Amino acid sequence: MAVWERGKPAAMQGTVAGAGAPDRVADTQIEADDAALPSCAGGESFALMVLGHSMAPEFNEGEIVIIEPEGLAHDGSYVLAHHQGEWTFRQLLGKPGQWRLHALNPAFADQAIDDLSAVHGVIIQKALPGRRRASKRYVR
Repeated sequence: MAVWERGKPAAMQGTVAGAGAPDRVADTQIEADDAALPSCAGGESFALMVLGHSMAPEFNEGEIVIIEPEGLAHDGSYVLAHHQGEWTFRQLLGKPGQWRLHALNPAFADQAIDDLSAVHGVIIQKALPGRRRASKRYVR
C-alpha cells in the first residue's frame, strides 16, 4: 500500500506512541513526507490498512479501506484528512463552520476543523484481507 508522490511511490507510515510501522495506518493516523495527495493519482482510489482501534468497532485492525480522493464528503462520511501535520482517518461530523473529525472509539477525542480543506478523501469501502464476502461499501 502506497501513495504516489511526483510520479513515484511514497510509503506512508503509521505511528504508535512515536514509533513508525511502514505502510500501515496506526490508530488510524499516518505520516507522509508530503501533505498533498499524489498529483498523478487524480481521481484514482487507493487502499490503506487499518492498524489500531480508534475507529473500532466499525473499522478493525487489519481491515483494508478504499479511499476515493475526489469523493463527496458530508456529515457522517468516513474520511482521510490531513490535520495538525498528521494524516488521520475519522468520521466527519457537523455542518459548515462546525466540522469535527470524530473517532468511533470514545477513548479518542474529537478534532475540530475549520472547513473541509483538511479532507483529502472519502472511505468508500472496507474489506478484510482474504475474505471477499466480508467487504462493506460506504457510498450513498
